[in-house]
Amino acid sequence: MEEQLRYPIGKFKAPEEYTTEYLSERIEEIAQFPVVFKKEVLHLNDEQLNTPYRNGGWTIRQVIHHCADSHMNCLIRLKWALTEDTPTIKFYFEDRWGEMADNATMPVAPSLSFLEGLHFRLAYLMKSLSESDLNKSFIHPEHNASFQIKEIIGTYAWHGLHHLAHITELKKRKGW
Repeated sequence: MEEQLRYPIGKFKAPEEYTTEYLSERIEEIAQFPVVFKKEVLHLNDEQLNTPYRNGGWTIRQVIHHCADSHMNCLIRLKWALTEDTPTIKFYFEDRWGEMADNATMPVAPSLSFLEGLHFRLAYLMKSLSESDLNKSFIHPEHNASFQIKEIIGTYAWHGLHHLAHITELKKRKGW
């Protein structure tokens, strides 16, 4: 049960091949994420926003702000990979960011608005990438591994849906 609460859509599974169709579908998910996300959370009150999606997990408020933090880092990482030769990106402590005042107590509307603009930029940039661009990569120091941009497109599409499911599954369990 705990695993289902942590990963309601399962862990990310890379495709055998990053086809044009696969990438187009993931970019469309990225483009549509803020609309779907906002629809699921905009009507929630403060008590609901302050409810953890699982025991020991973040509150819905923290999940919303985390998506803004994480996807902002995605854009920066993509730009580094596109403009530098296999850069090593900056690692950040997601858990510590999640506990900061802006993530723990700030209203969600600013992050929801931020996600709209950010995802427009992400999708716009991703749609413009050539095959050569899609194969560019960065090194993630936490994993001591290199990740290609095409992999990141799949990962971040999953990431948005993963956190959306945290919220939708909690809403179902609570009858909201």
